[in-house]
Amino acid sequence: MYQASYLKHFTEEVFLAIGCSPEEAKLASTVLVSADLRGVDSHGIARLAGYVRLYDHGRLNPTPDVKVVYETPSTAVVDGDRGLGLVVAPKAMEIAMEKAEKVGSGWVSVRNSNHFGIAGYHAMLALEKDMIGWTMTNAAPLVTPTFSLDKLLGTNPIAVAVPALTEPAFVADFASTAVAYGKFEILQRKGLPAPLGWAQDAEGNATTDSNAVKSGGGLLPLGSDREHGSHKGYGLGAIVDIFSGVLSGANFGPWVPPFATAGFMTAQQGVGLGTGHFLGAMRVDGFRPAEEFKHDMDKWIKAFRGARAVDGQKVLIPGDPERESEAERSVNGIHLLEPVVLSLQELAKRFGIPFEINL
Repeated sequence: MYQASYLKHFTEEVFLAIGCSPEEAKLASTVLVSADLRGVDSHGIARLAGYVRLYDHGRLNPTPDVKVVYETPSTAVVDGDRGLGLVVAPKAMEIAMEKAEKVGSGWVSVRNSNHFGIAGYHAMLALEKDMIGWTMTNAAPLVTPTFSLDKLLGTNPIAVAVPALTEPAFVADFASTAVAYGKFEILQRKGLPAPLGWAQDAEGNATTDSNAVKSGGGLLPLGSDREHGSHKGYGLGAIVDIFSGVLSGANFGPWVPPFATAGFMTAQQGVGLGTGHFLGAMRVDGFRPAEEFKHDMDKWIKAFRGARAVDGQKVLIPGDPERESEAERSVNGIHLLEPVVLSLQELAKRFGIPFEINL
């Protein structure tokens, strides 16, 4: 068990060690550990060693010149200069919010970036300004579209954050696949099988092998198979890929470079620059007075919370599990699996940074 503050400090020190500026190392560590706090362990500090490997392979620029390369009053393309997506995405969202303040909404497509952590973090930045935040990113091709044996898409998540008045914000943050690949990494560390419907093997058969993707299989789109709506998950993933990659000039489809933790993958010759993201901000008062909208959002949330539920369950609002996890882990600490601790100890030894049992 580790305190979030301890993990943030360690992560910040690692990013400083590879050459990040103090400001960007602090931002990157905050984004990364926010995933652990919110219970999204697949995208938290377990990924830290992967970012360092990106740096080792020359794919990560620790001091990027993040800049707008094309824009209109409401849109922009941002070049991340191979920087940490953990830094590039928040900067792109700031640009989107600045445009939204001026003209009602702002939309930014990003190229030449890397893995940006949990999508929800970036979408939630808009909440403080009474804006609705949108974030998407494409990712390495681990996903087989409906009826395909070839992996052509990433897990390609979508996040939307909507402010409320007195109720917690609505925050939907989900992959366009049955699950994110990080869930398989967790199962692999534990030596456990995967639930049926998460993946297919190299011949296209449903499988519970948590190593299936490494053995020529692929992740399944949201819905798992055609009879259960996998074509809809495929469609969502395709939309994210087009908005994030084709629109920005980043790599897309099977050409998106792998994150360093996916050691069984090799990057193909690219058709664009790096990984792509898409971020948007919409001013609520561009549609109606913000207080009126947030008052009605409270009503919406309470209506769903008040729904009759099956025995032993309750109806959740998107964002509830993450919010509850953050409240609990902020007090009681974050549990790390032994393989994650070992990877952090290796980083500590390499960079001469203390890393001890914290709680």
